[in-house]
Amino acid sequence: MTSRLPATIRNAAVWTRRFARTAPGVITAVGAVLVILALVSGLLCVNQLGTKISRRDTVLAHTEPLADAAQRLYVALSSADAAASTAFLSGGVESPVVHGRYEQALADAAGALAEATAGATDSGTRLVLAQISEELPTYTGLVEAARADNRQNLPVGSAYLRQASTLMQGSLLKNAEALENTRFGQLHDDQETISALPLWSVVALLLLLAACGYGSWLLLRRTNRWLNPGVLAAAGAAVLALLWIGATTVAATAAVDDGSGGATARFETLSRVRILAQQARTEETLQLITRGDINASEDRFNATSGQLRAQLQSVTGTDSDAAKAFSKWQDGHHIEVAAYLSNDYRGAVTQAIGGDPASSATLFTALDTALQQDLQHTRQQVRDGVNDAGNALLLSPWGTLVLLFAAGGAVGAGLWPRLKEFL
Repeated sequence: MTSRLPATIRNAAVWTRRFARTAPGVITAVGAVLVILALVSGLLCVNQLGTKISRRDTVLAHTEPLADAAQRLYVALSSADAAASTAFLSGGVESPVVHGRYEQALADAAGALAEATAGATDSGTRLVLAQISEELPTYTGLVEAARADNRQNLPVGSAYLRQASTLMQGSLLKNAEALENTRFGQLHDDQETISALPLWSVVALLLLLAACGYGSWLLLRRTNRWLNPGVLAAAGAAVLALLWIGATTVAATAAVDDGSGGATARFETLSRVRILAQQARTEETLQLITRGDINASEDRFNATSGQLRAQLQSVTGTDSDAAKAFSKWQDGHHIEVAAYLSNDYRGAVTQAIGGDPASSATLFTALDTALQQDLQHTRQQVRDGVNDAGNALLLSPWGTLVLLFAAGGAVGAGLWPRLKEFL
């Protein structure tokens, strides 16, 4: 038995080589290769294009909401810091409205933190979120200590508030920024996956087209027929699949709009603008709490405001509601600084936190409201773009699969009559 097995294999190999040199062997080999390439191409297309649609669903249900939660956490923490300074500056027992802003900012931060934590899967993100969760109670404790001392007119209250703000600016906000960058990075990656060309599918289809051309040449040599209808139909199906993939990729790329001026970039920039506004507002109130030389503080305020202005104008232009509100707030701040430098401390405080329509507090609220509305509008554009990209790809997985399976069937149907001529 062991002596006959190698001989059997050798005989089969010899027969196969002889058969491959014959016309039926060539027709069979061409048909087998083309059918296999068509089936493999169809499976690659359905897998890669289906992955794009699945990624669209992931973005809408997971990636984008987590990016939004990260930016809301960052904004809420900044807003809490600004509100705490405003409440402290009011002196004694702050009004319910002023304290309510601080409590609402903390509630927003807690909600965004819970949402971000629920979606955290990697250890690095969990570590960042754990540090924020650990330090946030410390921050609120320092703020409460500052409030208690402020009610008793104890100067140490301002030191507690400065310590709380340092913790916020030096650690909490840095961790929130790292989380935001990670989430937006993931959002960009997912959008690129949705809009990218399915390279392996394209390569497989090009190989199928090349095989159709080479196979037609071999058949011409063996059968003296210029074109085989089945091979021609398979090549046509491959061309249609390539055109379909190209058209849907272009449509998906246009819908996602992930470039430097796209909706995602605008969403990210507006988030940063709102954070810069909160940081500038915190600096605006802290400089009055210290009641000393405000030159260094004013330099920080102007630097932050300069970044804010440049980024805001790059997104909304100079005639938007947010841009106009920013200019008015800057005018209000200049009035506040002028009052302080004129030794009118009470007038500066009134301008900073008063309820007058021309006060810095009122003007800043108008700015923050405009920025929030722009953020919500831009976020919806991001989601609509991703959804439209997925809709553009919706039929492509099964459409290309049907085309390429039909191409395999056409090859078999077209070559079988030629093969029967030799049987």
